[in-house]
Amino acid sequence: MKRFNAFVLKEFYHIMRDWQTLLILIGMPVAQILLFGFAISNEIREVSISFVDQDNSRYSREIRQKIDASNYFKEGVEIYDTQEVESYFRKGEIKMAIVVPEGFAEQLVNEGNGQLQVIIDASDPNTASLLSNYIQAIVQSYLDEFNRGAKPPFFIEVRSELVYNPELKGAYLFVPGTISVIMMLISAMMTSISITREKELGTMEVLLATPMSPVQVVLAKVVPYLLLAFFNAVVVLLMGYFIFDVPVNGSVPLLLAEMLLFIVTSLALGIFISSITSSQQVALMISLMGLMLPTILLSGFIFPVENMPLPLQVISNIVPAKWFLLIIKGIMIKGQGIAFFWKETLILLGFTLFFVVLSIKKFKIRLS
Repeated sequence: MKRFNAFVLKEFYHIMRDWQTLLILIGMPVAQILLFGFAISNEIREVSISFVDQDNSRYSREIRQKIDASNYFKEGVEIYDTQEVESYFRKGEIKMAIVVPEGFAEQLVNEGNGQLQVIIDASDPNTASLLSNYIQAIVQSYLDEFNRGAKPPFFIEVRSELVYNPELKGAYLFVPGTISVIMMLISAMMTSISITREKELGTMEVLLATPMSPVQVVLAKVVPYLLLAFFNAVVVLLMGYFIFDVPVNGSVPLLLAEMLLFIVTSLALGIFISSITSSQQVALMISLMGLMLPTILLSGFIFPVENMPLPLQVISNIVPAKWFLLIIKGIMIKGQGIAFFWKETLILLGFTLFFVVLSIKKFKIRLS
């Protein structure tokens, strides 16, 4: 029994001395509960909306005040013509526009019913469905207050118009997200593990014995993953188009170029991970915790970033997949050109340069 206790104590000492393993054992549960607890939410809050009030009556102002009083929405840009709504959707400045038609108050008083038009950006089908339900509930709450003592009761019909994804197909959400996850998985995770394996097994010195320079060795290791990631992304893109009817409304060459840029960014990130790790296990855990979970939870793939707490929204800015998803969804679903997401493209270029510079400083091949 003493020998067993001694071995157990020795193992504890070993874990305590290995700060990387200790960080994984303690940090992973904490990070997971925080991410899943705060990021996974079907609620919406402070979504940017605009009013197109063509009636400007007491009733339209009361409905507007009722909507503004909720924590779900915040007023965005002021719009005076419904023709301008889609342009603000394309810019990503608003998610919904509420149109109060001219003569709304007169029809409500004289006929006992009125109509409101709600135009919703449905590129994210889950959010669009929630927005429609929330507006319906708020208008109904207003009617319940308004109809107290009113005989006969008044009725307001809310007509929803869904832009970009009128059928609320889930494929519009998961196809772009799956592309980003696949490219991150193959490019960053597999690259980091592949290079770390050479260091861990001691075969890096064999590669260095070749006439190639260290830079050429690293490039030779990452090029296959670049081609595989691009091939898989194109396959998913074609399947989404032909099987799930996910459109590509923008420029296909631009889309492919942005995909290549994100792959290069992911490869640079994978090389950086390999430069700071000495074992495949650590590289794998860092890739899972630092890449896969943020890509799925903090990029806007499944859960809108604007619905998350402010600290997670700030953290999401350092997740490359967030910026790539804005680009790919803008091209595929909204038909945007480079003028709409040149800032996101520059951010990805900045990430790439940043990780390459850090990798050059950190990456040291030790002969042993």
